[in-house]
Amino acid sequence: MNLTEIKILQTALSIILFVIIRLVIIKLIDRTVTKSFLQKTRGKIIKKVLQIVLSSITLIFILTVWGVNQSELFLFMASVLTVIGIALFAQWSHLSNITSGVIIFFNHPFKLDDTVSIIDKDFEVEGRISDIGLFFVKLKTKQGEEVLMPNNIFLQKMIKKKII
Repeated sequence: MNLTEIKILQTALSIILFVIIRLVIIKLIDRTVTKSFLQKTRGKIIKKVLQIVLSSITLIFILTVWGVNQSELFLFMASVLTVIGIALFAQWSHLSNITSGVIIFFNHPFKLDDTVSIIDKDFEVEGRISDIGLFFVKLKTKQGEEVLMPNNIFLQKMIKKKII
């Protein structure tokens, strides 16, 4: 086997591994959506975010296999991440809400239609969770009001769950 055939084989294996990992992630997210009674659109958003990350990792590996100089690749990635970092620093709350949304999606004891009380020293809110989005948790109060709470705040506050 010559060097080009080995690179083609490594590339093919990378793509196959990407497809397998992607399928496993999709099944895990679908199972979480079904088990937690979350909206399917929420699962689609999480799938997209994880697919972008997985695709980036696979692309970097394939570029390395084909001989892209690692120092040049590192310089390029550092430049891109710096620009993204500066842009996101200006929008830090958005990045925090997206990260909190992913955490709430996979590992939070509350799901849609749960009635909860958000305990806060200044303003206590009680309502039914009507939506968990990428940026906000939406609560419907008994008075018919809709309260949007940023995901990062929802994750930080103490919450009581009403057991019916």
